[in-house]
Amino acid sequence: MEGGLATELLARCTFPPPGTPVVCAVSGGADSLCLLVLAVEAGCVVTAVHVDHGLREGSEGEARVVEAAARRLGASFRAERVTVEPGPNLEARARAARHAVLPPGALLGHTADDQAETVLLNLLRGAGLDGLAGMRRDGRRPLLDLRRWETRALCDELGLEVVDDPSNRDPSLRRNRVRNELLPLLGDIAGRDVVPIIGRQADVVRAAAELLDELAAAVDPTDARALDAAPPALGAIAVRNWLRGCSPDWHPPPLATVERVLAVARGEATGTEVGGGWRVDRSGQRLRLHRASTGVER
Repeated sequence: MEGGLATELLARCTFPPPGTPVVCAVSGGADSLCLLVLAVEAGCVVTAVHVDHGLREGSEGEARVVEAAARRLGASFRAERVTVEPGPNLEARARAARHAVLPPGALLGHTADDQAETVLLNLLRGAGLDGLAGMRRDGRRPLLDLRRWETRALCDELGLEVVDDPSNRDPSLRRNRVRNELLPLLGDIAGRDVVPIIGRQADVVRAAAELLDELAAAVDPTDARALDAAPPALGAIAVRNWLRGCSPDWHPPPLATVERVLAVARGEATGTEVGGGWRVDRSGQRLRLHRASTGVER
């Protein structure tokens, strides 16, 4: 592959040094296959893991597509299967099930387009500064500076079979409407491709958010007096970071949720639900985050 598109794209990626063992989550789509190709090109010792959610007929065949690609590229392969029942929040539950069987630190094939979609989705959720910072550049997403069309171009150049996931065209999923309707509309209004613009803004916001996170770390979110004494912005960030663990994907909670917890800290309420089956209650001057059904605390 040396000298082709893979070499050009690899120069814009952030893989670990050659010889590093890595696990790549590979669904069989163009982005994850590109991740697999470039991880091998980077000289990593690669294991491709495919997770079958069993949500559509013939999904077991997608694992064979990934296995064939891994074998061709000289990577190891492992297949996992999880059970995700149909119902509300299907996308989030499938993602949580997938991450549960992937090892910590597994590499993911998110691109610049995914970053733009995530920022806009977080904006719609009211997720605050941390949400506008998008996905962290934490080493797990080496393709964040690549575009989706580039991952497809690499697969085409190498003649790799790509799995077409029909759920990516389902308009009932909000991310698909952001991808297929909102981003093109924003591009039309702006008269330019807005994905790089949103990505650069996310990096700027992330730098500010990380500085504020450092300052907010000095505020104890379980201490009502400390929250009341802190500057409002830092108190809100301390609460938001405390609540991140309530989301299966560690998504920042909406601002409305943070405000309800701050109201509990001010004594305006004795407790509040914060999503995912978690609840914050106050006893004296202390706040307690726990699962409402089990009492398990975080």
